[in-house]
Amino acid sequence: MATEKTIRGTIEKISGPLVVAKGMLGASMFDVVRIGDIGLVGEIIELKGDTASIQAYEETSGLMPGEPVVSTGAPLSVELGPGLMEQFYDGVQRPLNLIEEVAKSHFISRGIDVPAIDRNTKWQFTPKAKEGDFVAEGDVLGVVQETVLVEHRVMVPVGVSGKVTKIREGSFTVEETIAVVEKDGEKKNIAMLQRWPVRKARPVAKRLPPVIPLTTGQRVVDAFFPIAMGGTACVPGPFGSGKTVIQHQLAKWAEAEIVVYVGCGERGNEMTDVLLEFPELEDPRSGQPLMKRTVLIANTSNMPVAAREASIYTAITMAEYYRDMGYSVALMADSTSRWAEALREMSGRLEEMPGEEGYPAYLGTRLASFYERAGRAVVLGSQGREGSVTAIGAVSPPGGDLSEPVSQNTLRVTKVFWGLDANLAYQRHFPAINWLLSYSLYTEKLDEFWDAKFDDEWSSLRVEGMTLLEEEDKLREIVRLVGIDALSKEERMVLETAKSLREDFLHQNAFHEVDTYASMEKQFKMLKTIINFHHQGMEALKKGASMNEVFNLPVRESIARMRYLEEKDIGRIDELEETIRKEINSVIPVGGESDAA
Repeated sequence: MATEKTIRGTIEKISGPLVVAKGMLGASMFDVVRIGDIGLVGEIIELKGDTASIQAYEETSGLMPGEPVVSTGAPLSVELGPGLMEQFYDGVQRPLNLIEEVAKSHFISRGIDVPAIDRNTKWQFTPKAKEGDFVAEGDVLGVVQETVLVEHRVMVPVGVSGKVTKIREGSFTVEETIAVVEKDGEKKNIAMLQRWPVRKARPVAKRLPPVIPLTTGQRVVDAFFPIAMGGTACVPGPFGSGKTVIQHQLAKWAEAEIVVYVGCGERGNEMTDVLLEFPELEDPRSGQPLMKRTVLIANTSNMPVAAREASIYTAITMAEYYRDMGYSVALMADSTSRWAEALREMSGRLEEMPGEEGYPAYLGTRLASFYERAGRAVVLGSQGREGSVTAIGAVSPPGGDLSEPVSQNTLRVTKVFWGLDANLAYQRHFPAINWLLSYSLYTEKLDEFWDAKFDDEWSSLRVEGMTLLEEEDKLREIVRLVGIDALSKEERMVLETAKSLREDFLHQNAFHEVDTYASMEKQFKMLKTIINFHHQGMEALKKGASMNEVFNLPVRESIARMRYLEEKDIGRIDELEETIRKEINSVIPVGGESDAA
């Protein structure tokens, strides 16, 4: 997609990933250029007269002043179409596995140009529209079975509408014409391959409020700090606190149909683990490999810094594309701190006025422009499909300091904060989400959703559980100062129940085949049982029961083992209610009332 007159300049100066070129009059901001004789990929980020500042997405060593710079005349765009699923891309959507085959090397050759979507693969296209139908932008023309889990819906491109004059069934490559749409005498050939500029959000028909929960199977998240479908979440935490483990768990278990996982500036060995692990993981709903509904994007810490920014936009654009098909998409970004560091480096090389801690003054705006592209919406098209993109970004603040600019700017725009705590991680408590620091602004709306499912009990149980955990924190301070003997029996009961909540409910073993996931019904039954024991234990203590007898009842072992009950056996949790009642009654002294319930 070149311009009528190709714009050619020459390199004037090179400073790391920043290349300054002269003779670029007529070029536009964010145009993609080819730099030097080997044709490195870059993007114009500043224009002053005929001088362009270009951020190079490949290593610039060896470039010389005077080498050519050629503008493509098009902004940085991603290719969209069948073939994205199961793929492993770098930050500018180069398919790493195909590059390895072409280059015959484990390293990316500079200047290599491999299409993001294979041009030779034929896909079986089944039409959904008929000749003579009027179609609008976003309407589904037909479908392709991209993987066993994903039906790829081929849509009318944005800006195109009219009458279908030709549509055919059969096997086609992504570049072959599958349909012709005519409007006002102008015919448009439509192929399965589309392109979209990464910095521009794909349009929707109508934004919808975030009132449907995105269940994750992680009890601390779903019960206390839930996220809505189409919501935004921030997962900050110091090194070793479990950010990556949480994102892996959410990718596996979140109730999303498509997963886009972007490793932005993370260590290469972490992304290698993801690449090796995901094909081995089994999708819990289908039994197929999780990779069959996943796109991976890697821009590791040893890859060019500038491409980290592109990787975030590449990921969100792909997520929007599958949202437009009517899917719920979960986007995992690990980590946006590395992206911000790339912005800081480029800003410094451009000699812009720095903001706090050297980050550019527009850091907050850039973060907001990324997260605001998440959401639940009625997408374009006359079928009225609904889709969503849920964005979950990890943040790696230096030393776990949440007052630093990336964390603070992220907290301003995201609605859920899962604050990871190194102390919990050191105690082997995973997920290490600190329940006293974290919050969710979706709680009120999602409580209404779950109350409708669980007979108006959910919100009261959740609030009481959180209240007990907060009371425990206050009481532990008293215990540290004057000892546990200073507490009343009722306060000791609060400590015991809070301990049960922490160890039997909030603690979850990601590597245990049963405990790794808990359905909402199981979570509800577990929480209800723990709170029920608390109420009856309190009543028994008031009637003279011994603390030791109440705290050491055999049923407590059964409560602790609820987490290991398989989903098909969760009905056994209901049986504990009668067991709790009988055992509590057995420790109430004669003279107390006969029933503690």
